[in-house]
Amino acid sequence: MKDIKAKILSNKLVGRAYYKMALGAPYIARAAKPGQFVQIKCSDGLEPFLRRPFSIHRVNGSIEILYEVVGKGTEILAGKKQGDFVDVLGPLGTGFSLPLTSSLEPRAIIIAGGIGAAPLVYLAEELTKKKIKTIVLIGAKTKDAILCEKDFKKITREVYVSTDDGTYGCHGFVSRLFHNILKTTESRFETIVYVCGPNGMLKCIAEICAERSFECQVSLEEKMACGTGACLGCAVPTKSGNKLACKDGPVFNATSLSW
Repeated sequence: MKDIKAKILSNKLVGRAYYKMALGAPYIARAAKPGQFVQIKCSDGLEPFLRRPFSIHRVNGSIEILYEVVGKGTEILAGKKQGDFVDVLGPLGTGFSLPLTSSLEPRAIIIAGGIGAAPLVYLAEELTKKKIKTIVLIGAKTKDAILCEKDFKKITREVYVSTDDGTYGCHGFVSRLFHNILKTTESRFETIVYVCGPNGMLKCIAEICAERSFECQVSLEEKMACGTGACLGCAVPTKSGNKLACKDGPVFNATSLSW
């Protein structure tokens, strides 16, 4: 973990209120693992005082974050220009674990809900580098909220989309799409599921995985203050007591959580 001044290489609007920012942060790029995050000081002044957490979206010498403008901090960040500098702390947190070798062929199913797609593109890239069969399911409320479909399609041919209102892809929740995909499950695969999105979706996917004895790793979208475990402000109830999303997570095995 390092606190650095990172140069903004690009900061582009990629959707309704979504931006992708590339940052020159070689140390973080070298040290990062899928599922980890950075804390960024959005303003040079005192408002907002606290840094904001952002999943590491992609790594390619530089790092990328994908974010939605939802408040003062991200509004300030969206106004930053190429060549500006921001204070970045990272990489932080515990990321995803990639499948181990077994007697069965591993298969990864990635499930992204809305902005939950942010940490999953980097994960998909790392999985395919290891020649692990990867299927991606993307869900959102409506067509305009679908994120990273083109990015995922550059990584794997098996990308499926659903929207709650039926404006794009399959009509219904992404959990329904997950059920449909599992109907074609082949016994030769050892399936591991990676998911990030709203808590209700995470719980639903985790229940489906539990029924089938699939390993399920969830990335929690928790509010964080310090990002290092010092403030104890992001407690997550687990079966072994409270854990910290910023330090013990944000990725947890679904079976360890007290939903």
